[in-house]
Order: sequence, then C-alpha cells, then structure tokens
Amino acid sequence: MKNRYAYFLILPGLAFLTIFMVIPILLTVGSTFVQNGSFTLGGYWHFFKDPYFLKILLTTLQVSVVTTLLCVVIGFPVAYYISKLPPRGKSVLLALAIFPLLTSSVVRSFSWMILLGKRGLINNTLLAIGLIQEPLDILYTPTAMIIGLVHLFLPLILITLVGVMENIDPDVVKAAESLGASKFTAFRKVIVPLSIPGLIIGSILVFVGSLTAYTTPALLGGKQRVISTFLYQNAITLNDWHSASVIATIMMVITFVVIALMNRAAAKFNPKE
Repeated sequence: MKNRYAYFLILPGLAFLTIFMVIPILLTVGSTFVQNGSFTLGGYWHFFKDPYFLKILLTTLQVSVVTTLLCVVIGFPVAYYISKLPPRGKSVLLALAIFPLLTSSVVRSFSWMILLGKRGLINNTLLAIGLIQEPLDILYTPTAMIIGLVHLFLPLILITLVGVMENIDPDVVKAAESLGASKFTAFRKVIVPLSIPGLIIGSILVFVGSLTAYTTPALLGGKQRVISTFLYQNAITLNDWHSASVIATIMMVITFVVIALMNRAAAKFNPKE
C-alpha cells in the first residue's frame, strides 16, 4: 500500500518530463518523416548522400572522440591522485576542479581565443623564444575546438572517477601487492578494472557533451562546421526546420547508440560479472 502511494510522488515529475521533453522529441522525430503532407525519407537521404554534410558529421565525431580520449588520459591519473589524498586536500583539489564549471562557457571560449590567436599569448611566446618563425594557425580549427572542449568537460570525468576510486578498498590493492604484484601491476589489474564504471559514465558525459556543444565550437571553430552549429544554421539562419529536425534526430540517434555501446562495454568489463 505504501509503495502504491509512493508512485504518486513521481507523477508531477513524470508529467513535466512527458509534456516538455518526451512529446517535443517525438514531434521533432516524427516531423522528419513528413514533408508536404506525405511520408518521406528524403531528408535523411539528402543528408547522407551529400559529401559536405558527411564531412561535418565526421568532423563532429572526430572532435568528440579525441576530446573524450584526452579527458580520459588526463583525468584518470589526476583523479587517482586526488582520491588518495586526505579529506582536506581532496576537498581543495575537487573545488579547484569544479571551479571552471562555475564560469560561463562563453567567457572560457573568449579566453582561449585570446590565447590561441595568431597574435595571442601562445604564438607570441613561441615567437619570442624562437621556437617558430611565423604564427601557428590554431584558432578556428578542430584543434582549437578540442582544446576548448577538453577544458570544458574535464571536470566531469574527474568528478565521476574520483567518486569511484575513493570507494575502492585499499586492502584489495595491498592484497595484490602481498601476492607479488608490483605497484604498477596492482594499479593496472586492480585499480583500472574497478574504475571502469566511473570511466564509462565520465566518457559518456564528455562524448555527448562534446557532440552537442554549441558555444565552444561556434567561437573557437569559426567557419569550421560541426553538427551543432550546422543545426543552428539550418534552424535560425536558413529557417529550414525540416532539415534542422533531421540533424537533431541524427544527433539523438548517435547519442543513444554511443550510450548503448558504452553500457555494454561497462557490463562486459565489470569485474563483478
């Protein structure tokens, strides 16, 4: 009886999500199959047969994958170090890691524009010390977008990994070392497998965030199109809502596929199974 009444507590939230998320998503997806009052797959056919559109999609996937890999490579050892600190030190470093999330992505992107420009701090420094003879073209390239996105989403993977690593029983590592494993072997065969759930969740957050981010690619990418800026262009600039709905649906499908694949990977590598 108590459980029956408990279900009523989720009704307001469920109704809100249904009205303002589920129904709009269904209407958006449904509109991609209707044009001029008849069923059609022309929007998808037009997208996937056009080399320009495919290049935009490929660039988006490349930027998202590289951003995710860099966040994993940078975040994993940092998260491991933070998880081993005393509570006071852990709190300070986590606060510093979370602090960038309190700053607008627009402000951070403009900061990177100042750093990465042809007359920015990085190029001026490299020119001054003689490492380069002419400014590097970093700004308005996929590289600039990746740098900005790593800065944007690295705190997410740090938080998820620290949360998992600090719950790993130290006695498990000590047991591995007492059986002859070196510290590196214990890290590779104990810490890494036990951290897979947090690694998967963090990777999903970073990949999906990079795939759908708009402000950072728009400011740091310039004329370099990714799928989010292409969606904005079709919807707002060209007022082509049918094409924009097709692009939005493709983004959602990619997101669901990536989440499903990573969840399967998490289930496969889960040491409990």
